[in-house]
Amino acid sequence: MDESLNAGVIGVGTMGQHHARVYNELPDVELVGVTDADAGRAATIASRQGTTAYRCDALLEAIDLVSVAVPTEFHYETARACIEHGVGVLVEKPFVATCEQGRELIDLAAARGVVVGVGHVERFNPAVAAAREVLADTEILALDARRLGPPLDRDIADSAVFDLMIHDIDVVLSLVDADLERVNALGTRENRYIDAQLGFADGTIASLTASRLTQKKVRDLSITAEGCWVTLDYLSQSVELHRRSLPEYIERNGGVRYRHEGIVERPMVASGEPLRRELAAFVRAVREGTTPIVSAEDGLAAIEVAERIDELAAEPRRRAEPLQ
Repeated sequence: MDESLNAGVIGVGTMGQHHARVYNELPDVELVGVTDADAGRAATIASRQGTTAYRCDALLEAIDLVSVAVPTEFHYETARACIEHGVGVLVEKPFVATCEQGRELIDLAAARGVVVGVGHVERFNPAVAAAREVLADTEILALDARRLGPPLDRDIADSAVFDLMIHDIDVVLSLVDADLERVNALGTRENRYIDAQLGFADGTIASLTASRLTQKKVRDLSITAEGCWVTLDYLSQSVELHRRSLPEYIERNGGVRYRHEGIVERPMVASGEPLRRELAAFVRAVREGTTPIVSAEDGLAAIEVAERIDELAAEPRRRAEPLQ
């Protein structure tokens, strides 16, 4: 049996509470404690999970690894403190507020030999793993991602790009094995609805839509590949594979009809909570001293694309030519 690792959580709001719960459930991991700017909330969550509420510095002295689930504006300073204490750190998405901050943390972690991962949890959705397996030997031509939902009943500092679309940016970058060459974007209502297009060096294209204005929650991805079309639903954790079929003409009642029916396959998708998969993989990376599945470099790459999309979408009527 592997030696138990001591874990902690910094920031136990909506997402951090789930990190604390999962660490408490993982084998060979002890949830030593949690901390939060709201001491009362930290005490409540600590009591719920049978652990201790700490001050941040004291917690970092007592643990081997930690999840950082504070607001994005505090990611840099919090992650830096973790790295300086030699604690493996998983930073919730988005990695940091700016690319400059991300590069500084990557350099510092390399110098200190500290494992840093980023919480792009959709990479661990079982449907993504199933789709990746289906497409393993197939050339991807185009991707279309939608992450839509109604207005929030709470304030959030991150734009729809950094709060929603960044999940799909990360998944697309992980699926396309080519350099990104072109980015286009348009937004409306202060970027609460954004469409973006990505163009890659191998000719692959991707269309991404994020919305906080749509009165239905949608989380899906479709992939056009050579000889098939793959659709993925993040919420139901399901995948469908549509294969090419030959058209045929059918005689019926003295007439001729054209029919073209596609073949639909539903690959087996393993069950499992994406966050549990994510944290188990992160614990394994810390234990073995290896690069996490979603590395700090991956998190930085997503930030670079998200920044460009946000900038382009915010430009009013940018260089648009009227239709003749």
